[in-house]
Amino acid sequence: MAYKRFTASVRQLVPDPRHGSKLAAKFVNCLMLDGKKSVAQRVFYDALDMVKNKIKDTPPIEVFETALENVKPAIEVRSRRVGGANYQVPMQVNPKRRQSLAIRWILAAIRGKSGRPLANRLADEIIAAYKHEGTAMQTRENVHRMADANKAFAHFAWSRR
Repeated sequence: MAYKRFTASVRQLVPDPRHGSKLAAKFVNCLMLDGKKSVAQRVFYDALDMVKNKIKDTPPIEVFETALENVKPAIEVRSRRVGGANYQVPMQVNPKRRQSLAIRWILAAIRGKSGRPLANRLADEIIAAYKHEGTAMQTRENVHRMADANKAFAHFAWSRR
């Protein structure tokens, strides 16, 4: 029996109202808690307004997209069982998974901090990722470092699960 890998949410995704970006809409959906989409949209748009004030030469949606692109991992380690031993095997990351990991890491970074409004933390993290800095970029670097450290097991990557 073949199972679907992804839900239909990709096909149902409507571009966000202000920028017409499906990536922004997906981010807002991931940011949303308890079905409160208007709250998530307000936080996201407030953050983009703050980004606009701090980085004046580039449109904020482009800053956001570049930041997300910077956070996306190219390679990750996956656990493989070979001959009774588990190996951390470095493998290429599927494009959909790259996007979801980047979104997840940015959200984890802003939720991990406290003391300031969420929109401020999101704006700071977007700007930091845009400049190749910040917690989400650190997570990406750790993943890449782990993959680099386990390069010796790359020959176990011959078969996909």
